[in-house]
Parts: sequence; C-alpha cells; structure tokens
Amino acid sequence: MTDAQTLRTRWQDTLVAVRGQASGPDPLPYADNLLDRWAEPQRRYHTTAHLAQVLDRVDTLAGHAADPDLVRLAVWFHDAVYRPDRSENEERSAALAERALPEAGVPDAATAEVARLVRLTVTHDPAEGDTNGEVLCDADLAILASAPKEYAAYAAQVRQEYGFVPDDAFREGRAAVLRQLLGLPCLFRTLHGAAEWEPRARQNLTTELELLTR
Repeated sequence: MTDAQTLRTRWQDTLVAVRGQASGPDPLPYADNLLDRWAEPQRRYHTTAHLAQVLDRVDTLAGHAADPDLVRLAVWFHDAVYRPDRSENEERSAALAERALPEAGVPDAATAEVARLVRLTVTHDPAEGDTNGEVLCDADLAILASAPKEYAAYAAQVRQEYGFVPDDAFREGRAAVLRQLLGLPCLFRTLHGAAEWEPRARQNLTTELELLTR
C-alpha cells in the first residue's frame, strides 16, 4: 500500500518549491483532495500506487527536465480525473489544475505549464526539445518496461478498469493501442528512458499483443 503521508509530504514540498517566496494557503487540503480522487473505486491501475511510481520516475529523470517541480505537479494532476468510459479525462484533469493551482498560490505561468503538460498525456508525443514533456511522458510510460510479472499485473489492472467492455471489443481496442505504440519510432525520449526502458517495453508490448491476437 502506498503511504499517503509520504505522498502528502511530497506534494507539500513540491508546491512550496513552486510558490517560491510567495505565501499561500495550507498545501495539505489540496493533497487530500487529489489523493481522494486517486483512490476512487473505479480505479485499478490509475491509483495512488501509479501516482507514486510516476513521481519516483520523475525523480530518476529530473536532471533532463527544465523544471522538474512543474513536472511533478503535472504528475499529480495528469489522471486526477479518471473515468474509463470517457474520453475527456486529460482535458478535465488539466482544467482542474487550472482551477486549483492559482488558488493554492501557484503563479499563472507555472499553472499554464502544468496544464499544458497534463494535456500532453493525451498523445505522449512531446515536441523535440520539450524536456519537461519528455520527462513526464517517459515517466508515465515507464510501466511498459516493467519486469514481466509486474507488466502482467498492469495489463490485468487495465482490463479490470475496462470491465464494462466485452472481451472481443476489449481485445480489438487494446491490440490497436499496442500496435500504435509499437509503431512509434521511439517510446522514450530521454537518454535514460531510451537506454534503460525501450528494449524491455517493446518486448512486453509485443508479448501482450501476441497473447491478445493468438
């Protein structure tokens, strides 16, 4: 189980760092609201465990980002609104950031960057040189490079989140997603991601696609 207090502390440290010298309201009620969202019952993969894992991976990649603290705030919001049966989750998550962060004392420019990053997770296709976007997208996709047992658990959790979709339709849709990912020139844009995660991620995706289409 993910330690909620540790996550609350990580949120507080990041928010205070982004606010800089400016004061603002207590960060912890904002953390609690977000953690409640990440703990909603419809979630099986997009949970507080995923939140913590992506934050950890941002820490690994932080040296690549122009502003890693803004990337960390984007991680908190990137799946804050999540309904598996809806397609506008990223937009609604970005809009939540645009409402909450100014109230929490975050400057307008920083809020705009966080919202931009959240919207980028629709495609996971940052422009060349968008180092904040590259770190966020690589951190979010790093689950694809998990050890086989962890990857299988991830795939099973995704299926559970889409439990309302019939098996044939799910297999067809999931296979299309996997083919799209495998068709990308590269899954990861950071040097670390390309070197450490790309080969295993492609192997995992290929294995899952074979299992779905056999």
